[in-house]
Amino acid sequence: RVRPACPHFGLHAGACGGCKMQHLHPAAQVAVRQRVLEDQLWHLGKVRAERVLRPIEGPAWGYRFRARLAVRHVPKKGGVLVGFHERKSSYVADMSRCEVLPPAVSALLPALRALVAAMDARDRLPQIEVAVGEAPDGAVIALVLRHLAPLGAADLARLHGFAREHGVQWWLQPKGPETVHRLDDDGPELAYTLPEFGVVMPFRPTDFTQVNHAVNRVLVARALRLLDAQRGERVVDWFCGLGNFTLPLARQGAEVLGVEGSATLVQRACDNARRNGLDARASFIAANLFEIDATALAGLGAAARWLVDPPREGAFALVRALVDLQRERPDGWTPPRRIVYVSCNPATLARDAGLLVHQGGWRCSAAGAVNMFPHTAHVESLAVFDREASA
Repeated sequence: RVRPACPHFGLHAGACGGCKMQHLHPAAQVAVRQRVLEDQLWHLGKVRAERVLRPIEGPAWGYRFRARLAVRHVPKKGGVLVGFHERKSSYVADMSRCEVLPPAVSALLPALRALVAAMDARDRLPQIEVAVGEAPDGAVIALVLRHLAPLGAADLARLHGFAREHGVQWWLQPKGPETVHRLDDDGPELAYTLPEFGVVMPFRPTDFTQVNHAVNRVLVARALRLLDAQRGERVVDWFCGLGNFTLPLARQGAEVLGVEGSATLVQRACDNARRNGLDARASFIAANLFEIDATALAGLGAAARWLVDPPREGAFALVRALVDLQRERPDGWTPPRRIVYVSCNPATLARDAGLLVHQGGWRCSAAGAVNMFPHTAHVESLAVFDREASA
């Protein structure tokens, strides 16, 4: 046990619920995550990894480059609150700082409270989403303001003034994520980088990107080493997003197909490939991976190596289709010899691992924890599945 760094952490009523494990030393937290992964693989999938990978770690503080902060006007608590929800509650914690947010973002919390308190629409502003990008001259902080009613001229002027004073970008979200737009087009674009591979990834503040940029860089490098794709070899990157793994694989010389469920996201991944000069080796298509079957999978062609990075729901339909297809073995199709599976939910990883191992004939050759979200209960991990080329 250690003394929590944040004054808002605790088990008492009103404590911030953004972190659950600050009372544990970061190394102990990593050990817990590794045990959770191993226990889930065994108890849910009846799978044991042949080799336990060294955990991927990074900064324990100031790492959270993405966050969704709730906003409430609560006169009984002195005005406006901006922060995470209280522990096991829908109420918003009374926060003045946050140790897991980048220091520049944490320092904005009191100013954001004062800004919203001064706005005419303060009772119609339920959340502010934070996304931090990288630029040659420093961090780019984007703030997405969800507003349930149109903002008046006075409130828009207040937002412009706040942006100038604090050097941030405001994005407005009147309805769903597709309505997000910049308040002001001036300023640098939002992007993150993978310097080892010379890749720059522009993104929108509501896009899914890994919250911990330092750990993501190590994760991408580790996953590609484990995948061990050879130059010219065909690789499929399932749930490819904006190209977080696809583009580095293409940079290494593989021929990569990225598959994602959203046609809009696929178009933006194609744009990222062109921007990085990788569109000759990286291509993208849209497909519903939660309903894919063996026939549709066969139509996408064979690949020696797969990278799978699904959301929390896992990749059950994809794995089921793969297992069915490797039993049928249509002419010209061969199963992947190696699969690297990046998971944000050890339970669904364990379920899919059980199917691959016990019905598909792969073996779990390695697995390990990824400390993507220090001080939280979230467990990120990756696992490697192998089979003999002749099997």
